[in-house]
Amino acid sequence: MEIAIIGGGAAGFFAAISAKQHHPDANVTIYEKSAKLLAKVKVSGGGRCNVTHACFNISQLAKFYPRGSKQLKKAFGTFSTQNTVTWFEQRGVKLKTEPDNRMFPVTDDSQTIIDCLIRETVKLGINIKQNFPVSGLHSVSKGYLLKGKDGLTAMAEKVIVTTGGSPKPEGFKWLEQLGHKIETPVPSLFTFNMPHEPIKKLMGLTANHVSVRVQGTKLKEEGPLLITHWGMSGPAILKLSAYGARVLHQLNYNFKIQVNWLGELTEADIQQILSEQAGNHTRKKLQNANPFNIPNRLWDFLLSKIELREDITWGELGKKGHNKLVNILINDIYEVQGKTTFKEEFVTCGGVSLQDIDFNTMQSRKMPGIYFAGEVLDIDGVTGGFNFQAAWTTGYIAGLLK
Repeated sequence: MEIAIIGGGAAGFFAAISAKQHHPDANVTIYEKSAKLLAKVKVSGGGRCNVTHACFNISQLAKFYPRGSKQLKKAFGTFSTQNTVTWFEQRGVKLKTEPDNRMFPVTDDSQTIIDCLIRETVKLGINIKQNFPVSGLHSVSKGYLLKGKDGLTAMAEKVIVTTGGSPKPEGFKWLEQLGHKIETPVPSLFTFNMPHEPIKKLMGLTANHVSVRVQGTKLKEEGPLLITHWGMSGPAILKLSAYGARVLHQLNYNFKIQVNWLGELTEADIQQILSEQAGNHTRKKLQNANPFNIPNRLWDFLLSKIELREDITWGELGKKGHNKLVNILINDIYEVQGKTTFKEEFVTCGGVSLQDIDFNTMQSRKMPGIYFAGEVLDIDGVTGGFNFQAAWTTGYIAGLLK
């Protein structure tokens, strides 16, 4: 049996290895359009490769996917995070867990993961053809004809498509022509540009637990927030961009956010802390007595934003000043105008509609014998190793060729 894997990324390699292990007599070939294999693996996690996330509860794990959560919950029952860790460790690649639960090879080098995957394909006798972009699939009597460039063709009885995400709908045209519904691709996992906001002068500063809401929508996320020289980033913003990918696209990336800098505290808690501070530190300047777990530079910035005198004391604050302070701490408003891609890890929301795929097998409901895995599907996770975990899981299941 001839098995063709279209795409030489994480999902493609994993699907090829799974296919060869489960069908040892088959002839398995990976077709990669460029001269580079596993290019995204190389740059992921700042060149360290964020292999997966240390979340071993399937229900919890599935919640990290803005799109594909329900379907992946089923798929993780077949190949989970624990399976990923075991798979790599059995092949001599030990993984470590960082404080935020991201998992990396102990070498801190993505080349370790690349070498492991390539070593496995060599050991199993999997063929790899580079510079072979597939521009079309045609159904023939014994399977499918793959159309490449310059008249190059190949035949396969089974095909696994792992071509990754595409920022433009044209990238999915050939799959649409096979009868698949394509969910329009839009960016996910991006940071917020704020060209006119003075807070950018605090670049490099992190607030550890904030809550961010997009005005006029139901979008709200919590987590650390990082101030950058162009605006805002960090887990809270990246999660907001992922879960709100379609909504923010419709807003043309022009909207206002409300930041609660004390996300872990209720308004009643804040009122009480401020009242106690005013009672116990009457003569102290506000600037020198920050009662909250936020950086002092941010505290000074917020005091200046509500135009409090630099030398004002807690005793002088008064009811009006007190209310202004509460408001800026829990309802600070910023204007967003545009987005910036998060590092090199370009992730799209969109791709082959999940309705067209049987997640028990990853086979197309439209074209028998064609399977899908990875980001070519309308699946994406938040940052932290989740997109790779989806690639390993869907690649493994597709390779079963059930």
